[in-house]
Amino acid sequence: MKQKSKLGKFNLFLLVVLVIALVANIVVISTKSVPVAADANANEAAEDVAVIDAFAAGTYGGVEFASIDDVVKYYADAYNKTKTQTREYIDSEGNTQVWYTMLGEEKLQVNQIMIEGKENSMINNLVPGIVGSLYSPGLNGLSPSSNRNPNEDKDDAGTTSLQTCLLTADDLLAANVKDNGDGTITLQLQPKQVNMSARGMDAQGRLFNSLGDIGGVVGSINVLSWAQGTTEENCLVDYRGGYATVTIDTASGLVTTADYHMEAHIAVNHANVAVIKDKSATLLVTYDVHYPASDDYLMETKGCKVK
Repeated sequence: MKQKSKLGKFNLFLLVVLVIALVANIVVISTKSVPVAADANANEAAEDVAVIDAFAAGTYGGVEFASIDDVVKYYADAYNKTKTQTREYIDSEGNTQVWYTMLGEEKLQVNQIMIEGKENSMINNLVPGIVGSLYSPGLNGLSPSSNRNPNEDKDDAGTTSLQTCLLTADDLLAANVKDNGDGTITLQLQPKQVNMSARGMDAQGRLFNSLGDIGGVVGSINVLSWAQGTTEENCLVDYRGGYATVTIDTASGLVTTADYHMEAHIAVNHANVAVIKDKSATLLVTYDVHYPASDDYLMETKGCKVK
């Protein structure tokens, strides 16, 4: 049976959160809650800035890295080798399944919610709780990944396998290497900024489980319309500031631990929601995946266990 990715459903979830935030704003106004000061730069295009250390050529863990191209090649080799590793699991129905050995724990948070350029403590306290009740963490292979079953792990177009690394040196804004002194090295990779990223299909999507195109989902929400402009003009998802931290065993060439921290800066402008007219909302979605997933996470989220 084909497993549906939770991130594939996230576009609808995202718009629900934004609608809730806009509606909550009316409640805030009616109760005369005191807003936080507006960020004067909230609507300005943000610069793509490196948030990790710069690359320094050298030998790390006995491996020579002369350029960022070498970092990407080493990462790709480890990614590819790690994604050949599978094991047997017992699923929630008691059936044996063959999935990736390296599966990840997902955590999604919504922060910095602003309506009309202003932050409000009531909204900030309300929405995260709603997010927790709506979002169900997934269980997939090494990022980017749409499935825990290697045979069904495809990009957002459904045509290219994600068992093979698609990342290139040109996709990266920054990268670095650290020798841990224990037979492992840690790579950090920060992809370049992308608007409306799709998994496996651009700089962000070749490293992260990005959200895909939200335009089609917006059109399906009857209560949402635009005071002016089009969906493409009014719905912006700016991916920037995220990075991956990946530890690799130099003897085996396998990934031992990894953390992928993705940031999506989302803005919806000129929105009409029922009686609410021509409002704008922005928020920050952080999506973190840690590898490997714990036995407790497997059982709590999917009711499965290693055989």
